[in-house]
Amino acid sequence: MKEIVFEALSVLKKGGIILYPTDTIWGLGCDATNESAVASIYAIKQRDKSKRMLILVDSVEMLEKYTSFVPDIAYKLIEVTDKPLTIIYPKARNLPKNLIATDGSIGIRVVKNEFCQALITELKNPITSTSANLAGQTSPLGFFSISNEIKMAADYIVPLHLEEFSTSKSSDIIRVDKNGQIEILR
Repeated sequence: MKEIVFEALSVLKKGGIILYPTDTIWGLGCDATNESAVASIYAIKQRDKSKRMLILVDSVEMLEKYTSFVPDIAYKLIEVTDKPLTIIYPKARNLPKNLIATDGSIGIRVVKNEFCQALITELKNPITSTSANLAGQTSPLGFFSISNEIKMAADYIVPLHLEEFSTSKSSDIIRVDKNGQIEILR
């Protein structure tokens, strides 16, 4: 897997787009700090630029670099959750404007997936995560159900889990406000 991580890393460092298996479903990703790469993903997906993507980080320490406020309850949820959980934080920072919602928030998930963790650790930046489909289409249940249009638009396809059928679904999403109040979004 180390060689695959370094191949994906090389693409991300050049501003490229990867098609990769996440801890939930197949996704399109780029270096989340690269504004033009983020714009490329919006173009590939034909996605409305007002619908933001989330980012994946490898640790709580990395999470703290990209939001200026992490409520205590968020730390507890990250620690105890046994399935992928994306948390919308109120004050994004150190990210391009085209990744931050108009209210200043950002969705962040601390991944537990071995490949994603290794890639993010080597990149030393978060990566974007958005389902590997065109806007309005259903999320793919495996590599086999990703459209050729999406596959051809990626600069690198991670050669892991290509034959597997996924029973995974998108992560749960919650919003945590500055007072620690939780709103379940998905």
